[in-house]
Amino acid sequence: MTGSAYEDILRQITSLSLAEQLRLIAQLAERLCSGRGMDAGRPRWEDYAGSAPHPLCGQDAQDWVSRTRQESDEARNV
Repeated sequence: MTGSAYEDILRQITSLSLAEQLRLIAQLAERLCSGRGMDAGRPRWEDYAGSAPHPLCGQDAQDWVSRTRQESDEARNV
């Protein structure tokens, strides 16, 4: 959308009543939340979940959790 088209829409919105402006906001929010306003071919981050090789950072997640908990316990006991 060009800048002038955006400005035209903003001018048109100001001519609407408060109730119409609220209705427009609700419809835009619904459209964005449902994804209808998005590019249908664009992948979501959820599409990539679990696709990285394990372990991604060279360390097992459970080992990391155990190590950080132990370090935290040691720091509290000092």
